Formats: sequence, C-alpha cells, structure tokens
Amino acid sequence: MNTHTRSPLRQIMLYSVTGISLAIWVFPILWGLLTSFKTERDVLAYPPKFIFTPTLDNYHEVIFGASSILPNLLSSIVVATGATLLTMLFAIPAAYALARLRCPIKKTSGFYVLATQMLPPVGLIIPYYLILQKIGGLDSYSGLIIIYLTFSLPFAIWLMVSYFEDIPLEMEEAALLDRAGRLGALWHVILPQARGGIAVTTIFVFLNAWNEFLFAVVLGGNQVRTVTVAMFNFISVEQTQWARLAAGAMLAMAPVIIIGIFAQRHIVKGLTIGAVKGGGRR
Repeated sequence: MNTHTRSPLRQIMLYSVTGISLAIWVFPILWGLLTSFKTERDVLAYPPKFIFTPTLDNYHEVIFGASSILPNLLSSIVVATGATLLTMLFAIPAAYALARLRCPIKKTSGFYVLATQMLPPVGLIIPYYLILQKIGGLDSYSGLIIIYLTFSLPFAIWLMVSYFEDIPLEMEEAALLDRAGRLGALWHVILPQARGGIAVTTIFVFLNAWNEFLFAVVLGGNQVRTVTVAMFNFISVEQTQWARLAAGAMLAMAPVIIIGIFAQRHIVKGLTIGAVKGGGRR
C-alpha cells in the first residue's frame, strides 16, 4: 500500500476516533440540556422522550423561585475569585524563586510542592474542620478561600515553574545588567514572556475552585454555600427533582463554558509553551 492510499485511510480513522471521543464527551451535556427543558413527567417517562414540549419553568424556579441558586452563584464567584487572586499573588514569586534562584532548599521545596498534590483531599477534611473551628472560620468566605489556597497554591507553583524555566536566562541577565533588580526583571521581562502560562494557570485555578465540592459541603454552611453544594436542594429522600437539577447544573456550568470559549486560545498557547524544552537554562 503506497502513501497516497494510506493517507486518506489514516485521516478517516483519525476523524472517526475524534468524532466518537467528542460524542462521548458532549452526550452528557446535551442530555442534561434536554432534561432541563422537560417536565418531571417527561423526565421519568420510559422509554425516554426525545420529542417533547419544552418548558422554561425549571429555569424560572432555579433563578427566581424558592429554590433560587443565584445567591449560591454569587458565593461561588466570591470564593473562586478570591482563591484565584491569592493563589496567583503567592504562586508567581514562589515559582520564580524555584525556577531561578539557587538555594539549598530548592530541591526540597520542589519535592514538597509536588508531594502535596499526592495527598487525598478526604484525609484533610477533619484537620481543616478542626482548624477552622478553632479560629472561627467555618461557614465563612475567608475560611473557605484559605482552604482552597492551601491546595491550589502547590498546583499553581508546580505548573508555572516550567514556564519560568523555559524563558531564556540571557533576557533576565540583560535586565539585571541595566540595574533593573530582581523585582524589576520579574515585572518587566519574566511576566510578559510567561503571560500565556500565567493565563492558563489562572484559568485552571479558578475552574478547580469553582467546581470543588468536598471542602465546600463540609466547611461551608448556611452563610456560604457554593453552587455545587446548592445542587443538593433538588435531591431529597422522597424524590429527586431531575429537571430542576439539570437546569441548575446548566446555569452552574455556564461560567465555565464561557471562560473556556473565550480563553481557549490562551489555554492552548499556555499548554504548548513548555512543550519543547531547551529554550531556557536551568
């Protein structure tokens, strides 16, 4: 078989695998979207109904009704935004120090940062709960943001170190020769070069905080209840309100989808910055 006959076959196989993978990923979202426009009777119908009269009652209920999730969306925005800003504020200088500075504890610190990602989150629930209980941080924005900071900061540092290491050291040395100083070189040289990596790290940190459930349900409460926890309002022992649950899930996913659409260029660019090593010096 020559190259000309093999190439179309490879393209067909590639497109087929891509289409199947995309269909598997999109199907649950489309099914949830269809469910959000159904009545409870249509949701529980068997066999499932693909042709039905759509209704907006579920969205009206989860937005304006007694089970409104708008306050929970606001709580998620506050917690995710606060955790992201604090994480990046500490992660950028920490990652720069690990990538550039020569210190005896560099390897130890790098191992610690990586090791924290191996800890199971469920094993930290009780210590976090007891600590927040002692300092009065349960069911508060500040307490939940601090907890999110503890597991998002190592991830952000670990992700950004590779971006900083790939920036040619000569650019920074030129800035230091011009008496820019470490902070000046970081601000004027390093950060502009690593803005793609910083953007993708910021997006991932925000999405992780937005989608987090375990810590929010245990350490939150009536005052601070994120949108992922608010989904429990539609689940009870007697019944599960699948249609309203699906409508709430669609509203909860909307910010994530919007961010993904508008930031996809930065995500792809940031993920490919460190794909080829050798541009920087370690």
